[in-house]
Amino acid sequence: MYVRDQRTRQTKGMGQLRPLQPPVISGDGAYVAYPVQWMNDVRIRQYQVSTGATASLNCSAYSCNQPSLSADGGYVAHVVLSPRQPSFGQRIEVQNRDTGTDETVAALDHTHSSRPSISGDGRYVAYQDGRAEDVFVWDRTSGITSDPLEGPSEGATLVQLSEDGSKVVYLSGTDTYVHDVGSGTARPVPNARGVAIDPTGRYLLYAPHDTNGPSLTLLDLGTGTEEIVSNQPASAGTDAVSVGGRDVVFQSTADDIVPGDTNGRSDIFVPHFY
Repeated sequence: MYVRDQRTRQTKGMGQLRPLQPPVISGDGAYVAYPVQWMNDVRIRQYQVSTGATASLNCSAYSCNQPSLSADGGYVAHVVLSPRQPSFGQRIEVQNRDTGTDETVAALDHTHSSRPSISGDGRYVAYQDGRAEDVFVWDRTSGITSDPLEGPSEGATLVQLSEDGSKVVYLSGTDTYVHDVGSGTARPVPNARGVAIDPTGRYLLYAPHDTNGPSLTLLDLGTGTEEIVSNQPASAGTDAVSVGGRDVVFQSTADDIVPGDTNGRSDIFVPHFY
């Protein structure tokens, strides 16, 4: 796993263990984390980018996966489960990096995916109940969990909570919904698969289901204007959009996105907007 500094154009390796899931990075770029196989369990390794220093989350005797980092990496939302006891289910927890203490967000009596996503200040955690197919938002300050977020006729799958905690992106049927946490209203984006939202909750990266058009599009939720990110086959993950929609990170095997791409492999691209 590597971290690329866009300003210095330096690339640095982060650890020697193979990630079991795509790595996540804190909003300030200071920390990265990813789950790795550790003996018979799974552990989350968190690295400080500047020093390479690392520490595993304290998961007691259980496995940890699906990490999500706050803006400064001080809080890590993650899933705790025991693969040897599937009936035990799972807990969604938030660990304070400095104190090592955990707070339980939710306890689910099954092992369906929960995909936690934490806000930049560590106050809000969005997660899904994969069996009930509902999405929830937990407020660490008040201890209150929201009513379930779900589509009008289909179950909901969580994509991402924006870093400022204002928007929750989820999928339902063939559509994407952007839920406003403050007003409780949801804006549909029809016939599209939401991929990521920028830290301010204004710019949505989505993949249209129409295969005749672009593979990735950036939507300004404020004005309704769109920018084509890639016309060639491409994919991206959460945290792919920088503040204000200025940069988008995606990968593609296409060899005609930039001149001189002759390595015949999948590459990472960063187009700049606004």
